[in-house]
Amino acid sequence: MSNYLFELKEGLIIAFKAIRANKARAILTTLGVVIGICAVALMSTTIKGMDIAFEEGISSLGSDNLYIDKWAWFSNEEFWKMRNRKNLKLSDYEKFKNLAQLPIAVAPTLWIVKKVEHEDNYVEGTLITGSTNEYLKTTNFDFDEGRFFSAIESKSSRNVVVLGKEIADHLFESENASEKYIKISGIKFKVVGVLKKQGSNLLGNFNPDKQVYMPIGAVFKHFERASKRSIAIIIRAQNTSMVEKTKEEAEEIMRRVRGLMYDEENNFSINQQEGLTQNYDKTVGVIKIAGLFITGLSLLVGAIGIMNIMFVSVKERTREIGIRKAIGAKKRAILTQFIAEASTICLIGGLIGLILAVLLSMAINKFLPTSIQFDTVILAIVISLITGILAGFAPAYTAAKMDPVEALRYE
Repeated sequence: MSNYLFELKEGLIIAFKAIRANKARAILTTLGVVIGICAVALMSTTIKGMDIAFEEGISSLGSDNLYIDKWAWFSNEEFWKMRNRKNLKLSDYEKFKNLAQLPIAVAPTLWIVKKVEHEDNYVEGTLITGSTNEYLKTTNFDFDEGRFFSAIESKSSRNVVVLGKEIADHLFESENASEKYIKISGIKFKVVGVLKKQGSNLLGNFNPDKQVYMPIGAVFKHFERASKRSIAIIIRAQNTSMVEKTKEEAEEIMRRVRGLMYDEENNFSINQQEGLTQNYDKTVGVIKIAGLFITGLSLLVGAIGIMNIMFVSVKERTREIGIRKAIGAKKRAILTQFIAEASTICLIGGLIGLILAVLLSMAINKFLPTSIQFDTVILAIVISLITGILAGFAPAYTAAKMDPVEALRYE
């Protein structure tokens, strides 16, 4: 064991000397590994960041929720059939709420898009969510300022709003927004609360940070076209194990509310966040495949480059190998020396690629969430070493089996 450790140490010393003697060649050789490790580390940090952000966004909306809607999410149902369904009305929600026994919360929801203003600041295309005070029970919202609108404010359709964090920051910058006023389509609304940052940009406009919440009665009162839209009904199950039973009850009640006969198809859909998750997983799956392809291709190119350079190095150092073997160096020592050299080159390339990936992750984080994990560092180092061992084995084996007499004669 001690002999092997001595040989390994000696091999590493010789490998470092060889790399230092051929700095330019070593740098060019590592380029493929740098690109490959940078790609795999960057993909890992981006996907991990997206996963965390998506889970946080979904969690803020409530993981036990069901959504009764005219439209099916991510479904193969024909568009024209869904379009021809009757709109869900507020009266449907009221009937449903009176009959439902299993949900812990039931709330109507109506979405419209409007421009939101405060003095000289404004946000175009803001998603306005109209609902009742019960909506809060279907979420996991926390508040930075103030509160959600009350039952009295909801029933009397008062001009009050709750702002998502990004909307509040844009409109009021460093000021507190609570108890101040904004304008939506020229109509004044009092801000009663601001949500803590809790959404995810992966949810698009449905990110709670980018929304404004108001009583659904105020939406119908001030925005004429809202009455022509279909509402959705959000219901929250008691817990995840009750989701299926709650869904079965919801379907049965909605069929009664809509007056459907036993042989008629549902003219509504009950959607789950599982659909969002599946769609997200498909998207991330495509990114992973593309990332793995780029990574594999870069590492293959890098490994071939290192292998070729190592063969050149073996040829250049034939006499050195002959001298070492003549004074008693074993095949194992020569093999270790050249594999150590290839592994060191790959490891240096891997560390450079990792540093580059961290810097790029910081830049990408402004547009997409990223998360640098310890396992990413370990993965980059392991892949670098494996690439070095595989790329260096053939040249090292060629060097190890050289005949010392023939090697010493080499000019």
